[in-house]
Amino acid sequence: MRQLFIASILAAAPLLAYADAADDAIEARAGYMKMLAINMGTLAGTAKGEIPFDQAAVTAAASNIEALSQYNSVPALFVPGSGPADGKESEALPAVWEQPEEFAQKYAEFQEAAAGAGTAVAAGQDALGPVLQKLGGACKACHDDFREE
Repeated sequence: MRQLFIASILAAAPLLAYADAADDAIEARAGYMKMLAINMGTLAGTAKGEIPFDQAAVTAAASNIEALSQYNSVPALFVPGSGPADGKESEALPAVWEQPEEFAQKYAEFQEAAAGAGTAVAAGQDALGPVLQKLGGACKACHDDFREE
């Protein structure tokens, strides 16, 4: 009986590891997106006048986005088993898994938009709008095709 129990645990181990990998990927990408959202919120709120202009805060937010964009493994966080087709809660559309090359391209475009953002906004309040437009455009382009409303 003990051997049967051990054998069943060993047989289930790969499934548990797979489930953990999917759950870990979901948690990691949600955290990543939350960090982007917090920093974009600072930039957008400042641009809209909802947050008083603070050069240090704007520069930090843009620099944070630029640093986050350097994480080259974001598309890899969308592992098999971590999407809505697998019964997982996700704002990601199935297109992420169905069109991985296009998704990776959209991420590369975001990386390009984020390059130099921290330095650009350091030029002052007038520089914020163009940087935010560039970043927002890249985010929207990806969200339009790969994220739930």
